[in-house]
Amino acid sequence: MQVICLEDTAFYELVEQVVARLTETNKQHAEKWVAQDEAMSLLNIKSRTTLQKLRDEGQLRFSQPQKKIILYDRESIEQYLNKHARNTF
Repeated sequence: MQVICLEDTAFYELVEQVVARLTETNKQHAEKWVAQDEAMSLLNIKSRTTLQKLRDEGQLRFSQPQKKIILYDRESIEQYLNKHARNTF
């Protein structure tokens, strides 16, 4: 059995590198289209009616592969949030 000793700073730097790599990998594998529940979660809304209103107004890009399945474009959700972001003073 081998034991590897690291200083505190080296250990925390290694942990930060692992977290950064996992975050980058997660962003690359994020799905382009999200279901209704995830779209509502990303937008922090509780009402399906609000989501439908955003869709009807053309605020969110969507796809309807089947009659009862509506998928929302993650990028359009992010654009909507950025468009309505307020800068601090």
